[in-house]
Parts: sequence; structure tokens; C-alpha cells
Amino acid sequence: MSTGRNRPTSMVYSAQAYRNVTAQTVGPGQVILMLFDGALRFLERARAGFQLQDPLEFNLTIHNNVQRAQAILSELNACLDMEAGGELSQTLRRLYNYFDRRLQESNRRKQPQGIDEVIARLSELRSAWAQMLQQQAMPTEAAHVAS
Repeated sequence: MSTGRNRPTSMVYSAQAYRNVTAQTVGPGQVILMLFDGALRFLERARAGFQLQDPLEFNLTIHNNVQRAQAILSELNACLDMEAGGELSQTLRRLYNYFDRRLQESNRRKQPQGIDEVIARLSELRSAWAQMLQQQAMPTEAAHVAS
């Protein structure tokens, strides 16, 4: 029999297992979308940290969540295929590097402007990516309906 004390740990492991299975069963385009969502979630948490009154919580919340978002951006950057992606890959690399610099600056100075800018631009990128995935799925869905 499990105790109430073990329940939160069990829930964390269950949630992590679910995310792992989801990441393994969706296509690469969906994984990119999930990474955008994760980075945005961490940046929103960092932005919320600016409202905290306790200096330690203020600094830790901003720092830790900005670093998590930067790790995701670094992974997105590392996954770019510079040869096959052509100009788009080069543009995305410059954009991810710019995001990283803005987040470093915001984290170091503990000022929200860079975080806000990256949230706005990354949200646009995420929206465009989701729209592209939706358009790619439409011919596949139409083929299933026609058969």
C-alpha cells in the first residue's frame, strides 16, 4: 500500500514517463512544437518570478527557468540541418543565437525586457510551426476520408 507521502513522487515519475512516451510516438515536427511549448512555459515562469518579493526566490525562479529555456533553444539550434535546411536553417540559427543572447542579458541583469521579447518572437515562431504542421496534415487527412 502506498502512503500519501510517496504519491507526489509517483505522480512526477508518471508524468515524466508520459512525456517520454509522447516524445517517442509523435513525429519530429510535433517534437519541435513540444520544445517550443516547453521553452515558452519556462519563460512564462521566469517572467512570473519578477513578481516575487523574496530575493532568493526572485533570483532562483528567474535564473533556473531562463536556463531551462536556453537549454531547449540550444537543442533546437543543435538539431538544425544546415546543409539540407539552406537559408531557413541559417535564419533559425541566427534567431536562436539572438534569443540566447537576450535571455543571458535578462538573466544577468534581472530585467524582464529580453524575456518578454523572446516570448513574443518565439510565440510567433511556434504559431507558424503549428500552422505548417496543420497544413501538412490536411492532405493526409483528406486521403483517409477519400478511401
